[in-house]
Amino acid sequence: MIKNTIIIIGLAFFFFSCSSSVPKKNINETIDSLKNAQRKKEAMEHFVQGAIADAKGDYSGAILEYQDAISLDPKSGIFYALGKDYLQLNKLPLAAQNAKLAVEMDSTSSDYYSLLAEIYSNMRQTDSAAYAYEKIIQLDSSNVQAYYSLGMLYELSKPTEALNVYNKLLDRIGPEWNVLARIAELNERLGNSDAAIKTLEQLLTIDPSNLELEKLLIDTYTKSKRYDDALNKLNEALAQHPDDASLIETKGQIFLSENDWKNASKEFSQVLDNPKVSYETKLRIGSAYLAQSAQDSSLVPVVKNIFQKLDKDSTSWQVKMILGELALQEKNDSAAISNFKTVTELASWNVDAWVRLGGLYFDHKDYSNAVNLLGEAVKSFPDNFPINLLLGLSFSQMNNYTQAKDYLKKAIDLNSKDVTALSAMGFVLNQLKQPDDAVSYIKDALSVDPKNAELLGTLGMIYNSQRKWNQCDSAYSEALKVDSSNVLLLNNYAYSLAERSIRLDEALKMSRQAVDKEPSNSSYLDTFGWVYFKLGDYDKAEEYIRKAIELDKNNSTLLEHLGDIIYKKGNKNIAVQMWQKAYELNSDNPELKSKILKGEL
Repeated sequence: MIKNTIIIIGLAFFFFSCSSSVPKKNINETIDSLKNAQRKKEAMEHFVQGAIADAKGDYSGAILEYQDAISLDPKSGIFYALGKDYLQLNKLPLAAQNAKLAVEMDSTSSDYYSLLAEIYSNMRQTDSAAYAYEKIIQLDSSNVQAYYSLGMLYELSKPTEALNVYNKLLDRIGPEWNVLARIAELNERLGNSDAAIKTLEQLLTIDPSNLELEKLLIDTYTKSKRYDDALNKLNEALAQHPDDASLIETKGQIFLSENDWKNASKEFSQVLDNPKVSYETKLRIGSAYLAQSAQDSSLVPVVKNIFQKLDKDSTSWQVKMILGELALQEKNDSAAISNFKTVTELASWNVDAWVRLGGLYFDHKDYSNAVNLLGEAVKSFPDNFPINLLLGLSFSQMNNYTQAKDYLKKAIDLNSKDVTALSAMGFVLNQLKQPDDAVSYIKDALSVDPKNAELLGTLGMIYNSQRKWNQCDSAYSEALKVDSSNVLLLNNYAYSLAERSIRLDEALKMSRQAVDKEPSNSSYLDTFGWVYFKLGDYDKAEEYIRKAIELDKNNSTLLEHLGDIIYKKGNKNIAVQMWQKAYELNSDNPELKSKILKGEL
């Protein structure tokens, strides 16, 4: 501390030096001179105290001392010191203000311009910073750092200017590694491949044994599609470093660039089989192949082989995740499930694995496993949209509409514009006998996707259940305008019209379209038969209802319909038997119970 204080005091004398002799003048001049000397002395004392505070890192305290010094005797050096401290405190406008005052008072100090350049750089005022560096170079043309800083400053905004600066620097100092490296990189960025290569080759003459430089030159050759030059240089490097995995990997990448997958695989196999090569490097190679396989599906078996090798070396969740994705591409869902399940165990924080696995269970209609898995997942990821959505959909498929509603509501809170979540909520609320709320959600979904035929059809179905016939017909008509060949819409609208015994010829035509497209769909066959029933063609009605029953023997509605047809054909006893079978399957149907008790329609 004593040594630093001596240095600080010495600097103070430098900034505040004045003449020790006072000429004999009149008394007033003498008094003014004495007062001025006293102010300079006090200013120096404040400056020294400020410098001491600076040494302790007390920049705020130092600033107060420097401000007092300036009020007594403004000097360029004090403004410079103030600028440095404001910079330390990141008060850039004040730093710039004081640095500029220092420069105005003494435009011959390169230190002052250096401070100003640094401040402007921090303020992202590139042009002003560049001007300051140019002034430094004018004051001291041997200042290598100023050239280098100016070049770095220009690199992002004015790369061509940066090149000019670096070339001027080379003219002064000769071939220098760091400068040549910057020139090479800039030329590459600007697309001046030949210039970049020339500079790199020049660098190699300076340091011919520099492996990293050789790799950079190889990479630049490759980017310029000078594959032969790249391979020649690479083989030279491999001769000196035969076990360098990155060189082998690069060679493989060059073959990939030439679409020579066979030779690339050979090179990469050496890396994958080399125990000295890090697992991370092998994973990177596998990832490169994986990315390429997205464009060329023929590579999927190669990628699979790579990751199966990696899987033998280490139990890594990343590898399991990729193997799961590959299994999905191959439509091997059982392998995908196995791999994703392992990921949820190895990296339980990885939400994608939970979503993938839950989605697979759902797609396979394994709703019980989907609910169990996603129920665990939602504890860790309560605000994850796909998990809440899948869980709600799974509960819905299990007819657990109350729980389905809760998770679908959460999903909608997380993403209020998702059509699947909104439409599913509409379906669930309709099942919970809340049709008005159901309609509200379906309309929200339609506001996002107004031409969605399925949504319009669902709206028609809900209005049908409410017996709001005008709205029902309007929704179905609008849906069929969007998709006139949608068999579900055709069937449902036909059934609605048949139930109301209106527009039966139109209903028959729509129902026939559905049956023609899906002749083994029991619901469509039932609708077709029911339209014939409403038309009074009981033989045709019975034909198609019996076909439906052959496909779905334990369907209460089908058996009830067959009973109605048989009753109309005059066999009341058989009709009652059919109604009784139907009632055994669905005892919640009061209309069916009434038929049985009365023995008639």
